Amino acid sequence: MTDRPVRIANFSGYLGDRFTAVDEALAGDPVDVLVGDYLAEITLAALSARHHADPGLGYVEYFLDQLRPHLGTLAQRGIKVITNAGGFNPAALAGVLREEIADAGADLTVAHVEGDNIVARLPELRGAGHTLDNLDSGAPLTAWQATPIAANAYLGGWGITAALAAGADIVVCGRVTDAALTSGPAAWWHGWDRQDWDALAGGVVAGHIIECGAQAVGGNFSGFGTVERMLVPGFPIAEIASDGSCVITKHARDDGAVTVDTVTAQLVYEIQGPRYPNPDVTAHLEQLRLTPIGPDRVEVRGALGSPPPATTKVALFGVLGYSIVNTIYVTGLAVAQKLSLIEAQLSRELPAGVAIDLTPIGVVAEDPASQWEATIAVRIMATAATAEALTRYNLARRVGSLYLQTIPGYFHDGGARLHTTVLPRVDYWPGLLPMTELEHRMVTGDGHVSPIAPPRTTHPVHQPVEPEPEAPPVSDRVRRAPLGTIAYARSGDKGGNSNVGIWTPDERAWPWLRRYLSTQEVRRLLPETEHLEIVRHEFPHLRAVHFVLRGLLGTGGSSNLRVDQVGKAVGEYLRAKQVLIPEDLFAGGSD
Repeated sequence: MTDRPVRIANFSGYLGDRFTAVDEALAGDPVDVLVGDYLAEITLAALSARHHADPGLGYVEYFLDQLRPHLGTLAQRGIKVITNAGGFNPAALAGVLREEIADAGADLTVAHVEGDNIVARLPELRGAGHTLDNLDSGAPLTAWQATPIAANAYLGGWGITAALAAGADIVVCGRVTDAALTSGPAAWWHGWDRQDWDALAGGVVAGHIIECGAQAVGGNFSGFGTVERMLVPGFPIAEIASDGSCVITKHARDDGAVTVDTVTAQLVYEIQGPRYPNPDVTAHLEQLRLTPIGPDRVEVRGALGSPPPATTKVALFGVLGYSIVNTIYVTGLAVAQKLSLIEAQLSRELPAGVAIDLTPIGVVAEDPASQWEATIAVRIMATAATAEALTRYNLARRVGSLYLQTIPGYFHDGGARLHTTVLPRVDYWPGLLPMTELEHRMVTGDGHVSPIAPPRTTHPVHQPVEPEPEAPPVSDRVRRAPLGTIAYARSGDKGGNSNVGIWTPDERAWPWLRRYLSTQEVRRLLPETEHLEIVRHEFPHLRAVHFVLRGLLGTGGSSNLRVDQVGKAVGEYLRAKQVLIPEDLFAGGSD
């Protein structure tokens, strides 16, 4: 279209993100494209159950409510909208949007991208010899205990590019990659070829940075205390140039901040190493460099691209069983003995197939200043293969029956009712499927179908293997303090793996941090990882060390029994650990 950078603004990072985000984006700085991401893996699990119950649904109705008041404004300004809110039924959402547009009298066209939903094709694909091996374990799908109720392949951005080239104003997708929502329109704007690897890699990097909404503007940032205005952090904008480099910024009127550290936080989030495979390109992150070029403006350069792998990930979901959760509180002394008695009492006459899991949350203060400093929460989860078994067990009744026959001080929150509704546990299987087997297509409003060909050139992706660092030199001048005194962190999930990136804003601290954070030391700091595989990589230009904690989240956030289901707090847990830090690193370090 033009030689200038395309300005792509995010307005959603997950289903449930701030409802007013579209209002704010249209009241903010001028942009060319709005992108909304709604489909986290754990969100897909919830939508899959809804779609299974009613095949006519399965899309994100929340998006419709957000967009409805602004259809006329979008048409007037010529702003494009790209979203994966189509979920399991992008054609249905596109149809509803056309009805809304007609009612509003707006001049907008809608296209949708489909072909990701392959659940009906599973028998055919498996009959053809495709085993949908697990991305993490390598096991074939036949090893999975659950029966698939949903299977969605991750598509790239070329269907979006084709829709925009055909004149679409709004493009509705299902399970495209999060970054494709940005790389697709960037390729359309700049006319990139399918083998413009470096430019495409830059588009993927830009998409990865802005895909999670306010996280790039100070949300969930370890250094949130350094951001002056954090009440309502705004949403990010990527200004993507024709060579794939970009500037990350935000709407000037909004709260939050865009700094090297807020952008670094997003770059090290939910990756599995320096090679970031997408269906269109593999982005190499090792040479990324971040440069502040003005207030709330960070330039991102150095992304390199290579052909994508021949396979793409398929997110399969199936009901593994059922669960119900309630919370009680334990106060004062002998906490371990009290928990033991509660567990024994709840396990008495436990029906076959029902399991109980107790998780204490918090620690009683040594000399509590209030009753609440002497109190911990205890999350009680009951699980079973069938809903009927849990209904018969009746956890709420069991918990409620113990008041006069269990530990002293036993209580639950009087302002909250005990839960009685049994919920499905939806398990996740990240399978692999050749992209040549997908029927990726773009569909316009008049029903014209454009097939999107798989990549002509592919290449296997292998994360680099890096040697462990030498131990840092022993110093007599050290101080015991939380690791977070000098380092920031961000953690997240990819299926059953938790990733955590730790970096320092202080150049002086980087040599010590990279040598201190060995795999062995992280295993010592995080005892939960004792028997897990840990993969370690360094990002010297970001002053970051990145770890993948394989299996910490079980088989995925939607089915594991952890309270922090998707590992969002692992990074802050690591920062809270007390370590011996050289004295000379404290002056000018992070707070």
